[in-house]
Amino acid sequence: MRAAALYSAAGSLLLTTLAAVPAEATPVSAAGPVSAEASGTAVAARRAAAAGIEFGACPRAEELPDGIRCGTVSVPLDYARPDGKRIELTVSRVRATHKDPEGGGRRVDGQGALLYNPGGPGASGLYFPLVGMVPEWKRIAAAYDLVGYAPRGVAPSAPLSCQDPGDFFKGPRPAPTRPSDAYKEQRAAEAEAYARDCAERGGDALRHYHSLNNARDLEVVRAALGERRLTFMGASYGTYLGALYAELFPSHVRRMVFDAVVNPDPEQVWYRNNLEQSEAFEDRWDDFKEWVAGHDAVYGLGDTARQVQDAYEEASARLAAEPAGGTVGPAQLQGAMLKAGYYDDYWPHRAEGLSAYLKGDPQPLIDQAGTRTEEGAVAAENSNAVYTAVECNDAPWPADFEVWDRDNTRLARRAPFETWDNVWTNLPCAYWRVPRQQPLDVRTAPGELPPTLVLAAERDAATPYEGALELRRRLSGSVLVTERDAGTHGIAGGPNDCVNGHLEAYLLDGRLPARDTSCAPRPEPEPRQAAAPKA
Repeated sequence: MRAAALYSAAGSLLLTTLAAVPAEATPVSAAGPVSAEASGTAVAARRAAAAGIEFGACPRAEELPDGIRCGTVSVPLDYARPDGKRIELTVSRVRATHKDPEGGGRRVDGQGALLYNPGGPGASGLYFPLVGMVPEWKRIAAAYDLVGYAPRGVAPSAPLSCQDPGDFFKGPRPAPTRPSDAYKEQRAAEAEAYARDCAERGGDALRHYHSLNNARDLEVVRAALGERRLTFMGASYGTYLGALYAELFPSHVRRMVFDAVVNPDPEQVWYRNNLEQSEAFEDRWDDFKEWVAGHDAVYGLGDTARQVQDAYEEASARLAAEPAGGTVGPAQLQGAMLKAGYYDDYWPHRAEGLSAYLKGDPQPLIDQAGTRTEEGAVAAENSNAVYTAVECNDAPWPADFEVWDRDNTRLARRAPFETWDNVWTNLPCAYWRVPRQQPLDVRTAPGELPPTLVLAAERDAATPYEGALELRRRLSGSVLVTERDAGTHGIAGGPNDCVNGHLEAYLLDGRLPARDTSCAPRPEPEPRQAAAPKA
């Protein structure tokens, strides 16, 4: 699951004894019972509570504004051995403003830290404190210290790498929706090589990059921040991380927001979740094409979804014959258009790029999908390495490519747009050389966990809506707010006042609707005039 966008745009209160930490109700892993991890987490949290976080300048490479301060938290690489190797997680923070956003000079009481994870796995949350500058977040920023962090493996937190970043962005590639046997063999060989490179580069540490350790890291960061209980917001994969934390440490939860929810059913993690994601992207791709067809006067790509699909296929065929700018082939086109499945805000730009290309001007499309910078390649390779390691380590995956081929050939007949691209992204897990975890069965009984807020867009493709319903069923006392007939991936703090009203009521006052409720969809994006063709 890829990351969601948040917007389109010490001591006495903490751990003092091992008994203060709820027992981890985790299953038996390949290494045996995991009680050692529970004890190790308590040890690490006590140390973090005593040490705190010394905030200062942020790493220069992150290019964060001076107003954001950063520090580090030491966590064990292996929680079963808390006195062994440790890694440093980088944390960012902007203090609560305590200013009444409505004016009048009234001081707003602080509510501690709001810690955020943006998903991925493989995404960094170091930029999260910047949301306090967005109007929709002013009231929350007045009451909370906004805290982000780079999870383990994500630069600069002990960054993980599986290949030379210079080799990560391959040149223009095909994107067949009906790949030949020869092409499948080629991509399977690449996936096996990537898994081997991850094992060689990651070494013995590689097996410690997984979601259970990410949840334990969250507990240590909570302690380091001096928070008796955690106020947390997770988006996309961050919701799965939050769900694991809620299961492992329910008495340490203050408030939790789950935005764009990953299905936490152990049977879904992660192979089946990705199959369902591919199917959902087909529906979202149809939404985009219908919108483009409704603005044919602007884009000239056809006045029906079928005609827009034909225009896309024509562009893909042209790019296969002659890549735009030498860098944009069919796969790059598909990758650019995939963003339209995540966020409505991309619709005008993607339609403009496709239209301009077919009218003779490839530059907008090159700008959207073409060559990345060296710095961008390093960040993308790191993000992909963490994504792969976490998902492959988290759960069993089919080890026989015939299973992947059978399931996805069948799926691609009705959902061709994203299916095979999703296969190539996750296929290294078929050849993974590290022992797998067993997914945790997240369930909380009445009164075990404080009430939590679940947010979901009804047509979200990256995290299909069933995931929100499943989490709602599993977390007793949670309430679901749905943005109806909408599909943007991540709805908190966006343009929907109804959604934001529920978010503020919960985070600021602890109030939830009496029952599951819904909000009308946000307005569709306005079209943007396509560039005129070059003479």
